[in-house]
Amino acid sequence: MKSAREFSPSITWANFFHDYLQDLQAKDLLRSLVPVQAAALPRAIVDGKEVILFSTNDYLGLASDARLKRAAASAVEKWGTGSGGSRLISGNLSLYAELESECAKLKEAEAALVFSSGYTTNIGVICSLAGPDDLILSDQLNHASIVDACKLSRSTVLVYPHCDTEAVGSLLKANKPKGKTLVVTDGVFSMDGDLAPVPELLQLCRRHGALLMVDDAHGTGVLGPRGAGTLEHFGLEPDGVIQVGTFSKALGSLGGFVACKAVEARYLVNKARSLIYSTALPPAVLAANIEALRVVKEDTGLRFRLKKLTRQMKKGLSSLGFSVSDQPTPIFPLIIGSSREALRLSHYLFDKGVFAPAIRPPTVPRGQSRLRISLSAAHRQEDIDRLMGVLSRYFRRGA
Repeated sequence: MKSAREFSPSITWANFFHDYLQDLQAKDLLRSLVPVQAAALPRAIVDGKEVILFSTNDYLGLASDARLKRAAASAVEKWGTGSGGSRLISGNLSLYAELESECAKLKEAEAALVFSSGYTTNIGVICSLAGPDDLILSDQLNHASIVDACKLSRSTVLVYPHCDTEAVGSLLKANKPKGKTLVVTDGVFSMDGDLAPVPELLQLCRRHGALLMVDDAHGTGVLGPRGAGTLEHFGLEPDGVIQVGTFSKALGSLGGFVACKAVEARYLVNKARSLIYSTALPPAVLAANIEALRVVKEDTGLRFRLKKLTRQMKKGLSSLGFSVSDQPTPIFPLIIGSSREALRLSHYLFDKGVFAPAIRPPTVPRGQSRLRISLSAAHRQEDIDRLMGVLSRYFRRGA
């Protein structure tokens, strides 16, 4: 028998890392972290260069809003910088109760439960709701956190074609699990900006006794008269729906939440491992989240401005020959195709002072690399005009 010192593996760890990164490089899929310094949003210093951001999820511009800054600073002075423990031990600061009450009001639900991020919310909720005897139907373009949660749940997972309600109906009829059935979808799909057919999905779920979960990360704060999200946009009551939201997009901060029935919230407190075993959010984050919900409720002008800019962006892109959907979201996918061409366009824009990173597989399907252009209420008309000018020059020169 060889000793540990004499053992020679077929591949070394050093070679494994090197080969993996080299393969990504050859496929134009290698990624790296780029330093960003905030200026006056939507402007920023990226890798030492001043640019206009067209890649933010800060749809209402609240991440740099003075009202949220004051709330966070005040909480630091009063509470300190950390929570000191998980929520079930000593970290459940009284700020949580106020925040969850406001989340429930926004989503018109009985209760809400706050997690440390949108990712951990999806992991905790899906793995708590479904197990080995259960069935999950998941949209083909759902966020990676949903995909990972479905796998971790050990449920039978059937992926249906994107937004195909006919396929969902057929799968519900043909598959009768030993346990429960959960249908999971994004409310707004982050890479395309399109909306899930929530009314039809909810009707199917009620007909077949399934539970519908809508991850409304990119709809919360943006859609609906009150900014309540996708369900409000469609005029739907939340009965029979688990709603997930985040504070890290339009609400300008950090954390995730689920809005649901009170009994479901109590169940998740006792079941969701990503809640039970995570340190609670810092008081500054909780206070900023509370303030963000107040701003969304009272400052309706932010959504009005975002809608106006969205219309202007659609008009500009259409004038350049891009196919623009009639969706109400501030997300615009400029699908280029190959990863290399998407990188070339992104680099060209960066040289001209516009920051819109190329989105490549596995974030999007192979052959659908793109620039994901997104708007914030902090943008101005001249920012859109500048983007249109740079895009026009790029395609006119045949780059």
